[in-house]
Amino acid sequence: MLKPHHILNCITDITVGFLKENSITALLLDVDNTMSVAHGNKTLREGLSEWLSDMRKNGISLVILSNAKKERAKRFADSVGLPVVGLAAKPLPFGYLKAAKLCGAKRKNVAMVGDQIFTDVMGGRLAGVKTILVTDITPEDKLNFKIKRNLEKKLLKRWKK
Repeated sequence: MLKPHHILNCITDITVGFLKENSITALLLDVDNTMSVAHGNKTLREGLSEWLSDMRKNGISLVILSNAKKERAKRFADSVGLPVVGLAAKPLPFGYLKAAKLCGAKRKNVAMVGDQIFTDVMGGRLAGVKTILVTDITPEDKLNFKIKRNLEKKLLKRWKK
């Protein structure tokens, strides 16, 4: 339930070829530490604008799926020109299902892209979509994130064996 289908270094490592090989036509995208450089920051990951453009040109449906308040999630989504499902309550599957419906894709052709196992990956699994775990951009300094990240590191080590 926690193991992602794919593990990549960053969101921009996802290529159109990779998506085609895996029958993925739509991506649900986490914002904090996946698309933006830090939690609550609007600065885009390097190369993200070009990556988004490439995905659009190749017909990949994109929707932002965020636990952020609707207003904050919408501001970010508007800045990159994407639809958004805010207050998604990840890892509960409801937001994932709503976002997949916005994409107009079948769940078997949808993947969630995010940096957290206990929200992005678990929720994607519960919703029946593929999952792509990417490395967080900036380490979090809040205690709850440090605890989660330590647990995630242990899981990743176990899966690599």
